[in-house]
Amino acid sequence: MLSEETHKGHRRRLREKFLKSGLSGFHDYEIVELLLTLGAPRRDCKLQAKEALKRFKTLRGVLSASTEELQEIEGIGPHSAFGIRLIREIAREYLKGKIMDQPYFKSSREIFDYLYHAMRDLKKELFKVIYLSSQNRIIEVADVFEGTVDSSSISPREIVEGALKGNAPALIFVHNHPSGNPAPSTSDKDLTRELVYVGKIMQMKVIDHIIIGNDRYYSFADEGLIEEYEMDFLNLRLRGTSEAKRRIYQARVIRDKKL
Repeated sequence: MLSEETHKGHRRRLREKFLKSGLSGFHDYEIVELLLTLGAPRRDCKLQAKEALKRFKTLRGVLSASTEELQEIEGIGPHSAFGIRLIREIAREYLKGKIMDQPYFKSSREIFDYLYHAMRDLKKELFKVIYLSSQNRIIEVADVFEGTVDSSSISPREIVEGALKGNAPALIFVHNHPSGNPAPSTSDKDLTRELVYVGKIMQMKVIDHIIIGNDRYYSFADEGLIEEYEMDFLNLRLRGTSEAKRRIYQARVIRDKKL
């Protein structure tokens, strides 16, 4: 009984400390402990909080851990993991609202922060399209394909139809690498180039293609590749126009000779 009263008093002091000064002065394990007590208000969660930090290294590591990973720690069940999952979902909704309220293109990092927790533990590649308005605000986030992402598996027609349906003149592509390494493969580059070309033909702006890895990401726009592919398309179109003019001229010369 005395032990229960001691734990109860400890939990109360943690809450009072937070209400008085926020997280200032909190140890990381106390923050985790406070979150764990949200789902298990009558249990002492200090040992589980310290074990979670030991396993996941940092507070961010704990907050990024899946519910299944958290429950591998003895004493953490679905109820005690509730607080961590709750704060993670709240943060996700906050970030979603944040990027909805301002132009995306100023920060590829915000897209990564928004989608990372939803995509980090996926065992297969998932290809998403973010449809944007003319002010570069998000209209919709759509899952287009799950599996090995390449130019043969992604349908430009489906992407264009979604853009036309939502009246979206700009697009962002996002997919994950389950390996954790976000470096683009040759297939990733070929696919991105093809989608940029399709966008130019349909007068839709491809703003970026972001690959999500383990706590890091790769942005085609940040690396200058989106602009490079746009220039490639322009050069191809100019060469095509020149070739068409040359053939028309040759046809006229042949016709004039016959006359």
